[in-house]
Amino acid sequence: MECLHFTLKMENLVVAKFGGSAIGPDGLSIPIIIQRITELKKNSKIIAVFSAPLTIDDGKTRSITDVILEIGQKAENGESFTLEKVSNAYSKILDLVSTEYQEACKKTIEEYLQKAKDALVLAQEKKDFANEDRSNALAFSGEILMSQVMNYILKGKGIKSAAVDFESWPIITDSNIESTNFLYSKSAERIAPIESLLKQNDIVSIGGFIGKTADGITTTYERGGSDRTAADLGILFHKKFNTQIDFEKDSSVVSADPKIVSDGLDEVSQLSFNEARLAGMFGMKILDPIAIKEILENGADMPIIVTNMKNPAKTTVIKRTPDKQNGHPLKIVTGKKNCAIFRIESESAVRLLESLEKLKRYSEFIVLSPYTKDGIEFTRILFLDGDYVKRNEKYLLGFDSLATITYNRGVITLIGDEMWRVQQIASKASAKIGEAGLNILNMDAQEETSRIIIVVEDSGDNIKNAIRAIHDEKSKIKFV
Repeated sequence: MECLHFTLKMENLVVAKFGGSAIGPDGLSIPIIIQRITELKKNSKIIAVFSAPLTIDDGKTRSITDVILEIGQKAENGESFTLEKVSNAYSKILDLVSTEYQEACKKTIEEYLQKAKDALVLAQEKKDFANEDRSNALAFSGEILMSQVMNYILKGKGIKSAAVDFESWPIITDSNIESTNFLYSKSAERIAPIESLLKQNDIVSIGGFIGKTADGITTTYERGGSDRTAADLGILFHKKFNTQIDFEKDSSVVSADPKIVSDGLDEVSQLSFNEARLAGMFGMKILDPIAIKEILENGADMPIIVTNMKNPAKTTVIKRTPDKQNGHPLKIVTGKKNCAIFRIESESAVRLLESLEKLKRYSEFIVLSPYTKDGIEFTRILFLDGDYVKRNEKYLLGFDSLATITYNRGVITLIGDEMWRVQQIASKASAKIGEAGLNILNMDAQEETSRIIIVVEDSGDNIKNAIRAIHDEKSKIKFV
């Protein structure tokens, strides 16, 4: 008797992340978010990850996160504080909620802001705005509250919607409270509630940036952590759904920061995980590079789409292995200020690098080419956050007391997995920087790592001038 085999097709899932700029000041861009969600839900279930909203403060656009951090500093100093600025922002967003849900939403806003206030009061009493008090103040005034408010807005539009309560939070992390790390196995044990909400609804809203330890302590990722939340949810569901991650932004990826380079920008249609990770590390605000690191570490293979939410036809697809492209192999020119170079004997560097990876779980650095002096090999580690080095000088020098640290360094980085096809790219890039009147302090070109790093002094507009000079030359550089 012939056997029939059926393959069940997995349902589509889009993990869509909407950052603060996507939400807009005081919810200005929420109508566009509703349009995007309405479009995405035609073919997929959706988990929508929301960052804290923006607000207008003294005529300037600021994140609610920054407002709360400032209030927290006042509390730590024993000064009086008020959440009026935060409350006013949500009052304006409340106007977007239908009359049917407005009273319930208003009550939720009051309850969550009271939780944030309670955390700030505790910080004031302890004279220390840190750890769980800091995390709770940020969570209940920002990301978690925003996801709850968006749920009411979506319901009012007739969309089958739900929001994840913090009691059943699926993102379980380690106990590094203020710069936490995702724990896949623990999180996988906690996904039943959100999976149930997905089955019953078209869209489930959740706050980004926020985690929870196995015993219930509130934690936060580093800034930009909502990207990681989206990646972590993709990791958790990629075997249960045909999953893709969608970062909704005000533009897709272009060949340099539009705030630095105004003319001759190329749209980048595809990036590899490696190219996107490097671009994120070296200053392009595409996504948090740790999000890609976590996807790779957990063996997930799913595309990341960067979508221009105002013109959704414009996208950049990020995947493990991009399709063959005929575009310029030099895809992105970017740069980063406030870097530091740590010089250490290579023998000691092995222990330091192992500690950074396993103990600190810190990866915002690049190991440059080694050099030898007086018969001793030295390793140079380029840290991409000089402030991190300053905070951890004692820890770093503990591996070699004679190691040296140089601050006020900036890097310009050329990125492209196939830059080997570009003729004399390193020499031409360095020549353009010289023509711009800048002194190159160090240059590190490695074909295997798909990037060329040029180190200069971080002073004035050095980085911007160098990016403009190289990008201007990009169209003139021939490639095979």
